[in-house]
Amino acid sequence: MAVHRWIRELLILLLTTLLGIAVASLWHQWLAGVAVALAIYLAYSLLQLWRLDRWAKHPDRALPPHAPAQWGAVFDHLYRYQRKQRRRQEQLRQVIGRFDRLSEALSDGMVVITQRDTLDNWNAAAGRLLGFKYPHDRSQHVTNLLRHPLFVEYFATGNFDDPLVIKSPTDESRWLQFQIITYGNNERLMVVRDITRLQRLQEMRRDFVANVSHELRTPLTVFTGYLEPLAAHADTLLPPRMSKGVEQMQQQANRMRHLIDDLLMLSRLENEQTLSPLTPVNVTSLMQRAYEDGVALSQGRQHLTLTLDSDKQLLGDEEQLRSAVTNLVSNAVRYAGDNRNITLSWNETAAGEGRLSIADDGEGIDSHHLARLTERFYRVDKGRSSATGGTGLGLAIVKHVMLRHQGELDIESTLGRGSCFTLSFPAQRLHQDDSVLREQ
Repeated sequence: MAVHRWIRELLILLLTTLLGIAVASLWHQWLAGVAVALAIYLAYSLLQLWRLDRWAKHPDRALPPHAPAQWGAVFDHLYRYQRKQRRRQEQLRQVIGRFDRLSEALSDGMVVITQRDTLDNWNAAAGRLLGFKYPHDRSQHVTNLLRHPLFVEYFATGNFDDPLVIKSPTDESRWLQFQIITYGNNERLMVVRDITRLQRLQEMRRDFVANVSHELRTPLTVFTGYLEPLAAHADTLLPPRMSKGVEQMQQQANRMRHLIDDLLMLSRLENEQTLSPLTPVNVTSLMQRAYEDGVALSQGRQHLTLTLDSDKQLLGDEEQLRSAVTNLVSNAVRYAGDNRNITLSWNETAAGEGRLSIADDGEGIDSHHLARLTERFYRVDKGRSSATGGTGLGLAIVKHVMLRHQGELDIESTLGRGSCFTLSFPAQRLHQDDSVLREQ
């Protein structure tokens, strides 16, 4: 059909030219006739272009102009294309409208962040939770409005695998959870959720555990105070059957004391939301004491090795770091098995990060357990844990210590080939010992 229209258009041009030649030949000026014919056809084409331009400026006001042959086909094509695009635009407007209504109905805040880390758009919940004002805050850098140090650090690292929980910038009594999702060309969607109720429930649980643990200490102290002298003379004062019972009572009392101590430590770590202090901690001395404790706990059942390849100190809380290392060493001694090798090491990576690891060539842990090892009271083998006196809180304590020291706990284990627990500290946490510098 389109070919026929073009043929028709060429015939019109040819007939116009022949007519111009025929008329001009009466005066023997056939070239002038050709020129006149072409000028008439050009004027006709310009007229159609003018009509098209006039209609294109106001396509919604009227139908396209009517024209014969190919110009009519052009007008029809443009009109159909314009109607198709109009339908698509209407569909897009409906989709965007539904999305806007959906986002406005959400109780969670939704914030779109551009490639340049500036605010592009947000819903009503985000404005309410974060205090954003439209349009004043649009195109502002996100950290200009959210200045909490933990959020600034979280956003700068670019590691959004885990959500961030901080207090609301508009209401100190409320807690917000931030989750950032990267999409497109480095654009980000920030989801903000009010978790105040959940946080209060967790605080109630932590307070309950801390209060109960604290209250249990007094009766346990009285109980062990009478039990210890009785156990010391049980062999001479009591029959063998009762003597064995007293020994078991003392073992369980010691286990309960360790459990209460771990619960109190974990509760204290969870309740302290700030980062650990920047106090220099002598890692060499800390590792040496952990090694000696591990040797004493092992009682010759394992071979322990200490490797110190760095003289750097760590900026942090010495008590918490000691608790983390001690828990890892005691776990290795308890669960590696007899006649195994356990290696304690402290070194500095090429990137300047501190790395503290406790590795063994023991029985190892099945891979499906690794993700849950830091959960409180999670046990790979309940029977073995009870027999070795573990509380099930050691790795939970280690995880919280690392969070407060801006570090990471990495667990690698292969069943039958051993395990390696690595504590990685950022470079800014390492500190050169001044006394070492003076000696050098």
